[in-house]
Amino acid sequence: MPPEKQPVRITILGQEYTLLSSGSPREVIELAQEVDDLMLSIARRQPNADSTRVAVLACLHLADRLHTLKQHVDRKSEEFASLLGKVLEE
Repeated sequence: MPPEKQPVRITILGQEYTLLSSGSPREVIELAQEVDDLMLSIARRQPNADSTRVAVLACLHLADRLHTLKQHVDRKSEEFASLLGKVLEE
């Protein structure tokens, strides 16, 4: 049986939201704070940008971070596979 979802209140860019989460409320709040910090940083650098533009720029920034992390994991996986192959050959 999946864990029961519970409401978690967060604020991002001055807007309050209530999310339903089956995870840790603390983690949801911490993630929301990271998103809020990022969006506020973008909004300070582009004071004329509306919230939609700020959100799109934040999404692109996070997508870039995720892509970089995936590339790093792929490289490490290849390195470990190569090392394992060398060990098994011995």
